[in-house]
Amino acid sequence: MKDKQPKAESHLQVETDLKALTEVLEWLENIVLPLLPEVLWWQCRLIINEGFTNAVRHAHHNLPPATPIDLEVKVFCGYLEIRIWDRGQPFDLEAKLNSIMQEQRDPLDREGERGLVFMHKLTDELHYNRIDDSRNCLVMRKNIP
Repeated sequence: MKDKQPKAESHLQVETDLKALTEVLEWLENIVLPLLPEVLWWQCRLIINEGFTNAVRHAHHNLPPATPIDLEVKVFCGYLEIRIWDRGQPFDLEAKLNSIMQEQRDPLDREGERGLVFMHKLTDELHYNRIDDSRNCLVMRKNIP
């Protein structure tokens, strides 16, 4: 793979609440803003915004507000990796993205799925997998030129 030792890394845990997005974005800014070109910073802001919002609105929609969402960011020499763990039902991200992209209309016209398209277009790698502890992990990697 790429570098094994990150230049920076941090973890954050917040409750299932859209109001926590402000805390999430401030946390991200403190870690990655000094390490990234400005255009990449705005892209990272957008992808974490969409990933976190999807965890709250979709993965945790039937779970208590105290249900935690875990976030991690690691910055390596050549890329940045953001992980978001939720405790919702498994979801086939790849199948959903394929379905959206095969439709005849512009996927950006669909408000409910626009965030998935943004994450897909603005990342170099995007995965969503069920892990052993019954959580799901959204992994977003962005190359740093």
